[in-house]
Amino acid sequence: MMTVTNARSFMKRFFSSVAQSRNCLQHLKERSLVQVKGPDASNFLQGLITNDINHLSDRVGSMFAMFLNIRGRILFDTLIYKTEVKDEYWVECDRIASTTLQKHLKMYKVKRQVDITGLDDYEVHVLYSSKFLDTSVTDFKSVIENAGKSDFPESSAGFRSFNSLLIFKDPRVPHMGFRILSKRIDVQSVLNSLVECDDSNSYRKLKFSLGIGEGIEDLLSGSSFPLECNCDYLHGVSFHKGCYIGQELTARTYHTGVIRKRLMPLHFSKVPTALPEGNIVINKSNLGKLRGIEGNVGLALLRVAEALELGSITVGNGEASIVKPFWWPVELPKEKLNVPTPV
Repeated sequence: MMTVTNARSFMKRFFSSVAQSRNCLQHLKERSLVQVKGPDASNFLQGLITNDINHLSDRVGSMFAMFLNIRGRILFDTLIYKTEVKDEYWVECDRIASTTLQKHLKMYKVKRQVDITGLDDYEVHVLYSSKFLDTSVTDFKSVIENAGKSDFPESSAGFRSFNSLLIFKDPRVPHMGFRILSKRIDVQSVLNSLVECDDSNSYRKLKFSLGIGEGIEDLLSGSSFPLECNCDYLHGVSFHKGCYIGQELTARTYHTGVIRKRLMPLHFSKVPTALPEGNIVINKSNLGKLRGIEGNVGLALLRVAEALELGSITVGNGEASIVKPFWWPVELPKEKLNVPTPV
């Protein structure tokens, strides 16, 4: 077990290795970890996830992936971590869905040599920069110009470890920062003594500002499609690997279909004070559905072409502007939208 003194020294060295400006550290109480370990772990996960586990099988690192049902709908969105231990993976998921995920994995285990257990003694923290969140809602030009400038440079190590404390770079976009996985009894006091984030610059607000959904509240289990939730743009799906559950519809949609709806960020100039219950329809033309609001930003599943053409929309009794996420491809595959980004 690491001592508090050694853990604090290690964390200070890590903090000094990334930009110090406006760092935030937040305990993600809504996330938990499941361990998948054994000689067949790689092949087992390969047949269940949207991404290619072979990208991790020979190295330490992290990847974004989703588990789908047979109809191609999202069951669980995950970050998968390859530890330094041979044939061992840690799967981060929504805490509410942890037990269901374990049952899902065990249902497909059959005779494979794989052990599936919950890592209940580990906690998940996120380290990120709040600098991106300070831009004025109306200053879209500044948002777009500065969006690609991460406080965590590409040269930062993708993985660091110290005994039972593991640090992985988020594999989705640089602004998502780092995940810190640790035993609470070892480093809780150390992490609490370091920089913390206030509610005005929360991790949920960061996700929504980037147009990224996470967990069963943002990505409705059993009804959301991976490509509509930007799984392809976030490096979470492989179109070159073999079959996996839900692969047929996902591949067919990508190769022959048009993805008309996607999760996108909303920047509110007037935050709604009253919203109807359930999935909120945006505008009278059924432009899309709201997933959530945090502060003056929101996340919604929108018809991309129509949303960008409108530029601003009504949500309940509020008003919001739409900005195309900077991390989307310059030219959207298949769709080839010619709608200019609002400035």
